[in-house]
Amino acid sequence: MKRPLGITVHRQIMESQLLHRQATGELSGLLTELIVAAKIISAEVNMAGLADVIGVSGKTNIQGEEVQKLDEFSNNTIKRRMARSGYICVMTSEEEDDIIPVKEGFEGKYTLAFDPLDGSSNIDVNVSIGTIFSIHRRLSPSGQGDINDLLQPGSELVAAGYMIYGSSTMLVYSTGEGVHGFTLDPSVGEFFLSHESILMPEQSKYFSVNEGNYNYWKPEMRNYVDYLKAIDQESGRPYSLRYIGSLVADFHRNLIAGGIFLYPCDTKNKCKPYGKLRLLYEASPMAFLAEQAGGLAVTDDGTRILDIKPTELHQRVPLVIGSRSEVEMAQQFLTGCNS
Repeated sequence: MKRPLGITVHRQIMESQLLHRQATGELSGLLTELIVAAKIISAEVNMAGLADVIGVSGKTNIQGEEVQKLDEFSNNTIKRRMARSGYICVMTSEEEDDIIPVKEGFEGKYTLAFDPLDGSSNIDVNVSIGTIFSIHRRLSPSGQGDINDLLQPGSELVAAGYMIYGSSTMLVYSTGEGVHGFTLDPSVGEFFLSHESILMPEQSKYFSVNEGNYNYWKPEMRNYVDYLKAIDQESGRPYSLRYIGSLVADFHRNLIAGGIFLYPCDTKNKCKPYGKLRLLYEASPMAFLAEQAGGLAVTDDGTRILDIKPTELHQRVPLVIGSRSEVEMAQQFLTGCNS
């Protein structure tokens, strides 16, 4: 039975926990702290053109990328809220070199990996950006957690989701029981259920990829994209290209409307032979959401993203994600099974 639209995210989280006999409230509390952080970040994003929070901060992150001012603000906001929450034992950020320990005496039973502001290169041009998070149960028995608590495959995720800051602010998340979307009503400062039990359309006619890297891709990837663009009335091709350049925005569009997103490995940057996207902060949580919504996520050699066990905090992977039948067709090209 469907819940009525308009219920708050807090009520939905609590009902879900009670339904599955997880009434300790710790996961609920953790998600609530993240939601508060999202509201703070959303307010700052909406003021970016008026406050001194656009442009670069003068710092460089672990990826060698210039840190945007809103990146730094978002990173610090999440760290401050979570360090003393008592729900996590350790965390890691796409913006930090190493693990982020929590305050002694505030250790909890979960871990947190997050990208504080995905798509931040688009901040200054007012394109949708977002925050991505993923949550695992700790492996260490007690005290502050360590890197091994964080280096877990996506198949072991307890929860994952993102906040997208666009024409409206939305929270999309899953605890392993489907994907639900909530839209922030700024007049009351509350997220209300707007998209219940989201299912990604199984087929679509949209693809998302940066074709500027076409000449640096493997032949199999070029062949697949050429296939999508070829004219064939019987199969409904060509597909339409929809590429925003912000993973959260591109994924969100495909989650709702269907489609496939591609970020393959390429030879353009010798320092990034496996592509640009990070496993812990981007690929794994998005793959979890995709599969919970009926979609699929693999690397460009067909490996299921959720099966990959990270070996380092900032490990990069190629990503092919979206509607199930579209990803399965891509796999045929990428593994040479279409010939």
